[in-house]
Amino acid sequence: MPDRPEIVCLCGSTRFAEEMRAVNRDLTLAGAIVVAPAEPDGLVTEEQKAALGALHLRKIDPADRVLVVNPGGYVGESTRREIAHAHATGKPVSFTHPG
Repeated sequence: MPDRPEIVCLCGSTRFAEEMRAVNRDLTLAGAIVVAPAEPDGLVTEEQKAALGALHLRKIDPADRVLVVNPGGYVGESTRREIAHAHATGKPVSFTHPG
């Protein structure tokens, strides 16, 4: 038995917020610690967007693995950057919708 629950970092476009919430719920109920992107209300400045993007890369660091939430196989620019960071840090990456 592991010393602690698995830590899973969710990545994906914020347009899939509902799908991410569902995956977060399912993983949490299965006993995982889930780290997910921020869901800011309203408009986000470019400066805030850049800061949130950098913060999300740091959220990947303590994770055991990354799960990309990508309905329809969609993976945007920010998510591609997160996947590259995960690979560079040796994290396994899987997808909800393999393409």
